[in-house]
Amino acid sequence: MAILEQNKGRKVGVLLVNLGSPDAPTAEAVKPYLKQFLSDRRVVDLPALFWQPILRGIILRKRPPRSAALYKKIWLDEGAPLTVYSRAIQTSLQAWADTQQLDCCVQLGMTYGNPSLVSALQKLMQAGVERVVLLPLFP
Repeated sequence: MAILEQNKGRKVGVLLVNLGSPDAPTAEAVKPYLKQFLSDRRVVDLPALFWQPILRGIILRKRPPRSAALYKKIWLDEGAPLTVYSRAIQTSLQAWADTQQLDCCVQLGMTYGNPSLVSALQKLMQAGVERVVLLPLFP
């Protein structure tokens, strides 16, 4: 990646961003994920005064068990497929940067769920990065 090579001598953080998944294929784990996802005004473009009662009163009571059953069908031993494959990209990119002797820290943050964008940025700050390159893993 040219941006990393151009910044030799400066610690660069690469923040891989993906949509996210629940922490487990259970109704208990799906519910907070759905709440976070469906509360985003970029996802559901309705006034909160109208949407939140529907979300909290109907959707978050009925949808988590059905969604959890669907997640169970695709769940891998290592976790949610999206998280597993995103972590593989993170690991591969970090390994490549290490072989190129680039002072780079690669972190993964999810827009919804874990690892959160906040936790990923905190790890980059703890690593002492001077510049952050954002790399979205979705269109």
